[in-house]
Amino acid sequence: MPRTLWRVAIAGLLWIGAVGCSSTQGSGNGGAGGTGGAGGSGPMAEATWTERGTFNVWISVASSADGAKLVAVANYIYTSADSGATWTQTGTRQEWSSVASSADGTKLVAAGWGTYDAASGGYDGGYIYTSADSGATWTQTGTQQKWVSVASSADGTKLSAVALGDNGGYVWASADSGVTWTKTSAQDAWQSVASSADGTKLVAVTNDGSYGGYIYTSVDSGASWTQTGTHLPWNSVASSADATKLVATELGGYIYTSPDFGVTWTSGGIDNEWWTSVASSADGTKLAAVAHWSGIYTSADSGLTWTETRSRHDDWMSVASSADGTKLVAASAHTQSGDSGHIYTYSVPVP
Repeated sequence: MPRTLWRVAIAGLLWIGAVGCSSTQGSGNGGAGGTGGAGGSGPMAEATWTERGTFNVWISVASSADGAKLVAVANYIYTSADSGATWTQTGTRQEWSSVASSADGTKLVAAGWGTYDAASGGYDGGYIYTSADSGATWTQTGTQQKWVSVASSADGTKLSAVALGDNGGYVWASADSGVTWTKTSAQDAWQSVASSADGTKLVAVTNDGSYGGYIYTSVDSGASWTQTGTHLPWNSVASSADATKLVATELGGYIYTSPDFGVTWTSGGIDNEWWTSVASSADGTKLAAVAHWSGIYTSADSGLTWTETRSRHDDWMSVASSADGTKLVAASAHTQSGDSGHIYTYSVPVP
């Protein structure tokens, strides 16, 4: 059965999207709105995109801090040690939904929905898998659930994951590289989670599909959460290394940024896009965002202005960034012509 590729995961509905794909090196609200627009110039606009990998229904992608080691998921897990030039299939088969990487690309975490059950007409629930050798081998961990998003600290020790349930799911946390997991949040329609480099500060978003949701932040690795932001249909989030600068996307709306760990937020970017994923450099100044059947957008000024760096409107599902923001990797589920999608890498020319 083909997957219905939407970005939002709503309790009780089996929709798969690239939820919360945040690379550990980096991954607004409130406010009275802010500046938007697709303008902008400078080094982020001078990039080139290169097609990588094979045709596949790509769902999520993550990057090491230097952009050399990449990991992507479709129906299997795929890894690259040469910035996407070549890829190796690894892991078990399931409907993968999210992947994250440590800063050095050695420790990886991936999660999914499981496999399709024709008898029930739904997915049977998947597991979280971790790797300590850049994806060569994987260990199953966690309980069987419909996992939609994962995030990692820079050293790969502290992990966070979001699960979806029939009546809402939870945020889960691990302090031992995924060996054990603890439920840390109230039940809600959690969509995406991102982590600071040290794993102590987390940001997560909710969206129940009918009435929207909120942004939540934590300063204690998920032990407690603070609600912030306007009530909107949030669906993706990313963080700078110190979590001071955050970026979140509104499904069918704007991109929002925060300079103060979520205390205040400003809207910007392009309106009315079905955003699927957002990524941040370590310092939070360079951002990237992708959307369903739209282009790839980048910002070099912490989201004040945005530039469409790739105008081909494929079904983009996920984007990840190197620590310095000069290397990006994006994944699409389908092309404009209806074929399976591709992975693309992006490099900003060094002066």
